[in-house]
Amino acid sequence: MSKDPYEVLGVARTASQDDIRKAYRKLAKKYHPDLNPGDKVAEENFKAVGAANALLSDEEQRARFDRGEIDAAGQEKGFGFGGGRGGYRDHAEGPQGFNYGGGQFSEDELGDIFGTMFGQGGGAGFGGGFRRRPQGPQPGGDRQYALTVSFLDSVNGGTSRITLPGGAQLDVKIPAGITDGQVMRLRGKGDPGVQGGPPGDALITITVAPDSTYTRDGNDIRMSLPVDLKTAVLGGSITIPTPAGSVKMNVPPHSDSGSVLRLRGRGVKAHGKQEAGNLYVKLVVTIGKVDPALEAFLKGTTDAAKEPGKDKV
Repeated sequence: MSKDPYEVLGVARTASQDDIRKAYRKLAKKYHPDLNPGDKVAEENFKAVGAANALLSDEEQRARFDRGEIDAAGQEKGFGFGGGRGGYRDHAEGPQGFNYGGGQFSEDELGDIFGTMFGQGGGAGFGGGFRRRPQGPQPGGDRQYALTVSFLDSVNGGTSRITLPGGAQLDVKIPAGITDGQVMRLRGKGDPGVQGGPPGDALITITVAPDSTYTRDGNDIRMSLPVDLKTAVLGGSITIPTPAGSVKMNVPPHSDSGSVLRLRGRGVKAHGKQEAGNLYVKLVVTIGKVDPALEAFLKGTTDAAKEPGKDKV
């Protein structure tokens, strides 16, 4: 896949953050290692879309990339004569045919060229050789990881463990309200820095496992719950299993199948500036084991309806 993050995600450079997020989620699911076991190409593509999303979803980093200040890996670009930072913009050939324009050479490459052209002396000018500027400390690269978390951990928060290269394990704190496809950044957990530079970061792409009971709708949660016919007709107390634990709630009399009850604050836990969501419970009326008395009553009303004259005064 192309290293250009826009091409990796298949979006235009004018794409909105929502477009970028949608494109990333689609590709992350397509190339996810759990769905492509042993497929090295899919694994590399998964890493590429993760890195592209990590760069473009950060508005500051995206702006720096668009201005040409950093590359697709988030690393600072070297200075060249044609790079638009006060260098030559027109193409011109030097005394030995080297092209100075277009920003084709990094500072280190130019040092090698001029060192060969003008000798290897220690002077600072062209006549005494080209002296390189010391590079100094450089930050380490970022590392890409994939982590699948349970639905309940994504709602309530929790802790999951990932295995790092070399076998070491790292406990990752999952914040409440995390969404499928979201990328977590762990500062300093990437590759070590160069010459005393800071280490890179670990970028963890989150996949939220589906749940057999709950579905998520923003910060709200929805579920279906069976209730017996007697409770639906007469009303009564039922136990509702919420993501944070079971609670009691009264069913109003004459509740039909499909009726929805709302439990305030029992959805996704409050996180950041987001308030806690609600839990919406759809009632599904089930007959269950039929009471003989009910069966006799229904049979009696049916038989009465069949007798002529019953509806006359």
